[in-house]
Parts: sequence; structure tokens; C-alpha cells
Amino acid sequence: VEQASGARETLSGTLRVTAPLVFGRRHVAPLVAGFLAACPGLRVELLLADRSLDLLEEELDVAIRIGPLDESGLVARRVGQVTRQMVASPAYLARRGVPGTPRDLAAHELIQATGRGAAPEWRFRQQGRLRAIRVAPRLLVNDVEACLVAARAGYGIASALSYQVADDLAAGHLVRLLAGFEPPPLPVHLVVPSARLLPLRVRHFLDHAAAALGALAVLKPAKGDAAAGLR
Repeated sequence: VEQASGARETLSGTLRVTAPLVFGRRHVAPLVAGFLAACPGLRVELLLADRSLDLLEEELDVAIRIGPLDESGLVARRVGQVTRQMVASPAYLARRGVPGTPRDLAAHELIQATGRGAAPEWRFRQQGRLRAIRVAPRLLVNDVEACLVAARAGYGIASALSYQVADDLAAGHLVRLLAGFEPPPLPVHLVVPSARLLPLRVRHFLDHAAAALGALAVLKPAKGDAAAGLR
């Protein structure tokens, strides 16, 4: 432990890291701050974006990615998973009722956090197959935090990633819906351009980030998820 601590204290240079916007704010920024505290000679540039930045083109050292990895040649370390969940406020459900199947969403007010040009469909697992259900959201928002503000206010049903709604579910501000129909989990990875000749600062950061992210409850399967996935 003393050797590892001493090595961190002698690290120098700049480390460039990218992560999704909301996940970066909530979980990556704190772990970066902890890493900097242990490595006084280091500088970190943290780029938060909801698009996958090209690691080589942008000269990035490490990326945190949520979802399937499309790029070839990258080296990835899996640190957890998240699921896409449907949520609504207790007040909304008391007023409009609880949907029992994805088809019931047609009778509900829907909120979609979306990028420009995103398809108006939500994906569900039914009878062992992944199926897309076309939806007609009345509120489209290009920021998931604003989307969840509307859901908490009782406007309608929203679709979000599990880590984004975990606190609201625990506090009772939102209720999880259609859990038995949720699509398969999305992996969360730490990604580097190549495993060859990684600078010491990158190797130390990967170990630090893997430990910090691996300990997050929001990246572990929730109780009942395995059973729900059999629907």
C-alpha cells in the first residue's frame, strides 16, 4: 500500500477523461476529485458529453461508456450495468392509473428525453424478444434532468436510465413501472485506446476508477431484475 501511495504521489502530466453528461456530474467528477487528492502532481481534463468522443482524434486517455461498444480496437474493462426504466410520480399514477403492459402506454402522457432526430419508440422485452413500441410523447426534452423534473411534478411517464432515477425511487418521488418488460441491461465500461504502453498515470486512474465505479450500488443489478428479465 505504501509503494502504491508513493507511486501516485510522483505521477505527473495531464490525464484526459470523458464520460456521459449526467453520469459524469454525479459519479465521475467525485472519483476524479479523489484521484487528484491522491496525486498532487497530476492535472485532469474531464470532458462530459452525451456523444461518444473519438479517443484517438480527441487525444483522450480514458472514456466511461454506457451501452454497447461500437468502436473496434478499443480495450474495455466492464465495471457494472444499468437498465432503462419507466417511471412516474405517485400523484400521476393515482390520477391516471398504472400501466400493466407496454401497450397501455398509448393511454398515458409520456415524457421523452431525446436527442434531435431520435426515433419516437421505446424498447421492451416481451416473451423473450426485444420489441419496439411506437410512442407519441407530448413532452420531448433534450435534457434528462428536466425530463425527470416534469415526471416528479406529475406530468406523465418518463423513460430514463436506472442510475438517473435511483434516488427518486428510493425517496418515493417516482415509481418504477413495467419492470418485467424492461430491455436487457446496458454495460458500463472503462475504455482506453490500447492496452500497450499505457502511461503510469492512466494505469493508476483505471484502477482507481474501476474500484470506485465497481462499488456504486447504482451499477449493480437491482433485486428482482433477474426474475423480471424472464418475462
